[in-house]
Amino acid sequence: MRITEIFSSIQGESTHAGRPCTFLRTTGCDQRCVWCDTAYAFEGGTETSVEALLAEVAARPARLVEVTGGEPLLQPDLPELLTALCDRGYEVLLETGGSRPIDRHDGGAIDPRVKRIVDLKCPASGMTDRIHWENLDALRAGDEVKFVIADRGDYEWARDLVRAHDLAFRVPVLFGPAFDVLAPRVLAEWILEDGLDVRMQVQVHKMIWAPETRGV
Repeated sequence: MRITEIFSSIQGESTHAGRPCTFLRTTGCDQRCVWCDTAYAFEGGTETSVEALLAEVAARPARLVEVTGGEPLLQPDLPELLTALCDRGYEVLLETGGSRPIDRHDGGAIDPRVKRIVDLKCPASGMTDRIHWENLDALRAGDEVKFVIADRGDYEWARDLVRAHDLAFRVPVLFGPAFDVLAPRVLAEWILEDGLDVRMQVQVHKMIWAPETRGV
């Protein structure tokens, strides 16, 4: 598995925000979002065995582990790693950009104990045409859906999608402003005006450390 970085931090997003977490960031991505803050994970990285990754995780105290990217679902050894982490008693999150199936993988089935956070790309990202829409039918308890909102058009697109698919009644739905693009207050006002049953989030780690800091 090709890995860009492994680090310990405070979980900055999702319903798990604020919790200590070990992050495994994979290398490589099949999308190029306009506002991407992890372009350094597109290339490079280090080939690392599943056994070595498990040892790295075991050396850290957190019991919450997130595999993120890049796009983790591009990694052939991903199912093996996820199952091994679950077998060792970790609470495991998989964050995916939503362009690939979350219910199947060439390397084997994704362990049902894994909690999947699916980032549905709004129009301003430039990647809406890459969405694997079947993922909406594959959502299950423990999963979450995330939208990064850059402008009013993104907000209305996401709002209408949430309503059309009854997403808020099925899984937690996360609306977050694109960092340094949309003011959090503006997004909060839009959500309140519509009475939308979603969870607004900000990137907590960028409030704790400088936004450009890596490994946090």
